[in-house]
Parts: sequence; structure tokens; C-alpha cells
Amino acid sequence: MHSRRLLLAPLGAAALATFLAGCIVVTAPRPVETRLPPGFDGQTTLPTAPSSTATPVPAAPVPATTTPAPGIGELACGDGGAQTVSGAEQTFRVTGACSELTVSGSALTVDASAATVTTLRISGDRIRMQIAGADTVVVEGSDGTVTSAAGIGRLEISGDRTTTEAMTGIPSVTVRGQDNVVRSGGGVGSAVVSGSGNSIR
Repeated sequence: MHSRRLLLAPLGAAALATFLAGCIVVTAPRPVETRLPPGFDGQTTLPTAPSSTATPVPAAPVPATTTPAPGIGELACGDGGAQTVSGAEQTFRVTGACSELTVSGSALTVDASAATVTTLRISGDRIRMQIAGADTVVVEGSDGTVTSAAGIGRLEISGDRTTTEAMTGIPSVTVRGQDNVVRSGGGVGSAVVSGSGNSIR
């Protein structure tokens, strides 16, 4: 009996050791210590590190580009001189006493109502003319307009769709082309017309 007790004692000790080896030892966590900056009262928000994202700078506005309105060209014939007007999509004003005024180009507007014109020669398309009167007007082109505040001594048109108006008479008219219009407040004298759709009155 005594030998049996001696045998059980080591077995019990071994079993206890095995039981304790399978247990997990849990220890209480250590308290975390927080250190605050000197003078911090707990009410002020701690400063944070600056953000690495840069604030985008707005781009400078691009000024709108505008095209200035074309100016009016000033031309003078002097006293009995000759003058030439040429260009495209421009406006001119002519003054003085012009023995001969020549206008050539495209889409021109010429105001010679303050000038005295003896002979007016027009060459080009879409030319708009204003004159006080002229002894001779020669038009070579299309889609133009000639307006005279007085009479025109002799009118010659070579082209299409030109309109000529004179407040007083036009003694001599020659038209070669189509769909041209000649109107005179004082009537039209002799007229030589070749082409279709022309109106002379």
C-alpha cells in the first residue's frame, strides 16, 4: 500500500505539470502613458502637420480678343487732280475736285458725295459708290451700286446686276450684261442695251 502511494505521487505531479503547461497565462495590460506638451490645458486643439496637398492657384483669365471695326480712309483729289481707291472690304471718303476718280477692288464702299468728279471709273465687284454727279461713269464689274445726287452725263456698264440711280437725267446709256438696273429721275436719253434682264427707265 505504501509503495502504491509512492507510485501515484510522481504520476499526480506529472499530470499537474501537463495541465499547467496547457493553460494560457493572461496578464493585465500595462496602462498607456500620454505625454502632453508643456502648457497644454486640455481645451486647445493640438496643432496638426501641414497637408502635403498644395492649394491650386486659379488660372489668370484670358482676355477676350476683339477685332476693331475698320476705319474710314480719307482721300483728297486736291484741285483738279486724279485719285485712285483700291482694296477689299474697306470704306473710303473722297473730297476735292477730281478730274478722274478710279475705284478698283472688291466689297468697297466709297463716299464721294462731297467731291466734284468729272470721270468715274469703277472696276471690281460689290462696289458701292455715292457721288454728287459726274460727266462720265464707267462700270466694269458686277453686283455694284452707283448713286448720284445729280445727273450723269454718260453711263457705260459692262457686267451683271449693277444698279445705277441718278436724281436728274442721264443723256447717254450703254449697257452690256445681264440684270442691270438704270433709274433716272430726269429720264434716260439714248440707250444701247445688249443682254437679258436689263431695266432702263
